[in-house]
Amino acid sequence: MSAATLNLDLFGCTLPPIAWPLVWGLAGVLTVLTLGALAAAILPRLRPARDYANLRQRVNSWWVMVALLSGALLLGWQAMLVLFAAISFMALREFLSLAPARREDRLIILASYLVVPISYGWIAINEYGIYLVFIPVWVFLITPFLMAIGGQTRNYLQRAAGFHWGEVACVYTIGFVVFLMRTPANEPMPAGPAGLVFLLLVTTEANDVAQYCWGKLVGRHKIMPTVSPNKTWEGFLGGWVTTAGLIWLIGPFFAPLAGVNLAIMAVLLPLAGFAGDVTLSAVKRDIGVKDSSHLIPGHGGILDRIDSLTFTAPLYFHLMTFFVLHR
Repeated sequence: MSAATLNLDLFGCTLPPIAWPLVWGLAGVLTVLTLGALAAAILPRLRPARDYANLRQRVNSWWVMVALLSGALLLGWQAMLVLFAAISFMALREFLSLAPARREDRLIILASYLVVPISYGWIAINEYGIYLVFIPVWVFLITPFLMAIGGQTRNYLQRAAGFHWGEVACVYTIGFVVFLMRTPANEPMPAGPAGLVFLLLVTTEANDVAQYCWGKLVGRHKIMPTVSPNKTWEGFLGGWVTTAGLIWLIGPFFAPLAGVNLAIMAVLLPLAGFAGDVTLSAVKRDIGVKDSSHLIPGHGGILDRIDSLTFTAPLYFHLMTFFVLHR
């Protein structure tokens, strides 16, 4: 064990070195969750007239999600790849179950599921150049071709676009999270690759929570009533300022960011999170559902939980590579 990292063994296997900022960061997340659990237990006694069942469900679900993500962060990129491949598969399954489909679409649905292992396979062998174009170019071209040779022309353009949107949102965008875990060790990283991912995940989810809390506390003016009726200007602005402040405060401990670069990240990342949230809300409004599924009690489905991440992950990845990471 050095001053900068913590080395652990698990069942005789040496885990990747753990940077101390990551240890303290995970401890901070657990502290916040503990406070949330205490609030969920105390509030019903202080204000028995209100129903806090949803709050308890949300906190309990967060314990499970934080445990899975923390384990993957500590175990290394392979564990993160397996976890996010499973998340992509479940998110795509939710999307395809919601989007209008016909019997003749079965071949395209199967092809869409095959995109998940192939896409994450490029990450596994560290082929960034191929990953970058596989879904946006080749899947984009192959999907409508398969539909055409099958003679499927009714609502052809709408259906082809829908399949590709699901593949990009559920697979391509969040795959950048795993690619961050593959950042070479010789790049400047104060808390290692796991620290880069930790900062992205914590600030993305903190933005969602902060918008929710500010909206509940002081929200009065609707920001997009036809898309997301519960969102308010007060919640949006409060979440934006809170998350920007959090990035400015803890960012340098987990990522090689400072000065103007850190300020740009602090300003843009919460905006991207809000954009991802309302974009998926618009999709659900179009389909006519409130939640993508009931898989996660208190939260909805996987898609409901990663909506912000579909925008923040690629933005964070490309800003980071533009600013400081070159390999």
